[in-house]
Amino acid sequence: MQVDAIGVPADTTASNRAAIQQEDFLQVLLAQLQFQDPLEPLDNNEFIAQFAELTNLEQTQQLNDKLDTSLSLQNSAQAIGLIGRSVQAQTTTSQVVGKVVTIAFQNGTPLLTLETEAGGFITDITLGQISVIR
Repeated sequence: MQVDAIGVPADTTASNRAAIQQEDFLQVLLAQLQFQDPLEPLDNNEFIAQFAELTNLEQTQQLNDKLDTSLSLQNSAQAIGLIGRSVQAQTTTSQVVGKVVTIAFQNGTPLLTLETEAGGFITDITLGQISVIR
């Protein structure tokens, strides 16, 4: 059975995303209100639409955070299910066959250690490198 790589982006923290943050949006909105022309104030419909955008932005960020967490948990469960199983993996130099003996996590990414048939160990195998589970 082939295992598809299910990955979480390397940078999953909300503070490091390129998208506009809620605080930035509020600062722009407050500046707009502060410097608006008193003779032509901001239209109520436009004001409500901007608040709706803010709510939508916040909900989208929460959804992204939950999706990232879900993918991370799925990767972890998939890796844990491979302990004791024989797998075939592609390394930088060749295909190797070995039994998964341990799992380490680096930045939320599971890294497998394989014990080869010759008794050696190959470390830092990712789920994406596994092509066959035996």
